[in-house]
Amino acid sequence: MPGFVIEYHRRSGVWSVQEFSGPEGHKAALLERLEREDRRVDEDVEIVSLNSDSLSTIKKTHARYFTGRELLSA
Repeated sequence: MPGFVIEYHRRSGVWSVQEFSGPEGHKAALLERLEREDRRVDEDVEIVSLNSDSLSTIKKTHARYFTGRELLSA
């Protein structure tokens, strides 16, 4: 099942999401989340891993993470 890692800055509402596809995507997303938590320096950044059939579903079930603006990587 696909997995997703979301980083959400609580104060600003800025968010980013990374998808991990394939049958083992959920495991890869969990490992990525744990690595990012180890490196996190800002306690206002929430890092979560979620499993779902699609990003569209996650945006409905976990809408609070998507109310701000998306952080686009350079």
